[in-house]
Amino acid sequence: MNKRLALIATALFAFFISACAETPAAVVAAAPAASRLKVPLILISIDGFRWDYLTRGVSPTLVALADDGVRAERLIPSYPSVTFPNHYTLVTGLYPDHHGVIANTFEDPGLAGVFHMTTKDEAWWDEGTPLWVTAERQGVSSASEFWPGSEAAIHGVRPGRWERFNGAKAADARVDAVLRWLDAPLAARPRFLTLYFNAVDTAGHLYGPDSPEVNAAIASTDAAVGRLVAGLRVRGITANLIIVADHGMAAVAPERTLVLDDMVDPAIAHIAFTGAEVGASFPKTTAGLAERGKLLAHHDHMTCWPRQTAPERLHYGKNPRIPDVFCAVAVGWMAETREEIRLRPKPLRGEHGYDPSAQEMGALFIAQGPAFARGKVVRPFPNVDVYPLMVHVLGVHGTPSDGNLEDVRAVLAP
Repeated sequence: MNKRLALIATALFAFFISACAETPAAVVAAAPAASRLKVPLILISIDGFRWDYLTRGVSPTLVALADDGVRAERLIPSYPSVTFPNHYTLVTGLYPDHHGVIANTFEDPGLAGVFHMTTKDEAWWDEGTPLWVTAERQGVSSASEFWPGSEAAIHGVRPGRWERFNGAKAADARVDAVLRWLDAPLAARPRFLTLYFNAVDTAGHLYGPDSPEVNAAIASTDAAVGRLVAGLRVRGITANLIIVADHGMAAVAPERTLVLDDMVDPAIAHIAFTGAEVGASFPKTTAGLAERGKLLAHHDHMTCWPRQTAPERLHYGKNPRIPDVFCAVAVGWMAETREEIRLRPKPLRGEHGYDPSAQEMGALFIAQGPAFARGKVVRPFPNVDVYPLMVHVLGVHGTPSDGNLEDVRAVLAP
């Protein structure tokens, strides 16, 4: 996207890289056994780790954790299946339509500027309440070694310990930061921690999901998770681990690119984001309405809807931050302006953001530790359910969400 490209470029340079019509359901979770409440919960995100990467034979630590714990056949992301919306869904239990982070880069009619990966202003985030805010308010300390939103004072609260995102920070150094926080005396030790790795996603975009480079990124990230497991063991710390991805990855190629200039005049349409999802707004003029009609017409490999009219299964389209028209691109295709194509130094070989029901968008889910079942595989479930699961494991009172603990109760230890 013109702005999506800026987001990816920033990440790559740093390391390679409401008003809503629906009302979320309330979370009701019974408190776990008191003996479990001192056990830290570590939420680990491996950005772009597709569910079937686990079968490639290059991630022995993750396979061992899955075998000793519980894994899902796949975790179903929320639409759009991109990084910031899904990371915020994981820690709020809300679909992007409800928490307001509706794309990686977007605008808000009531706010100045553009939301992007370095946005710290809480006004962009405060339609949701991330778990670290809830935990801190209830006396459960938290720490974040990177997570979208963790740098902002959301509802006036940050994690007790946090760092500014640094894509160049090595995976081992990220793990060591978490271990240092856990070295604190028990009374001061954080009980909810987040840890984020981005190398798998970066390699997927640059080289494609079936590339040797992705396998190498999987292996190196797996080794970092192994470093964490070993560090916990040496310290005698028993922890509950939840390892997730925000989305999967699909192969793309330059010949499968839709040129938006051939569908709509970018001098009239305000194109907010492009890629696997397109968002555009139009002036309420004769020319603007004509261009809007062109985008809403039939297009091969892309389906467009006016805001508020998307299929219910997407749980998307009602938040006022969503542009006037948005379009879902067919898996394996991309939609971009001619200027974006011209400015990119090399074509992308992998992309995400597609319909969450697509197998290629399915994400990793592993849970291991005393709170979870052992040697179990559960059916696919939506990522909004991760939040009530974490609320239950931490023993805090969660905020209303779209998730349902009953959907994932099989993940828990008997």
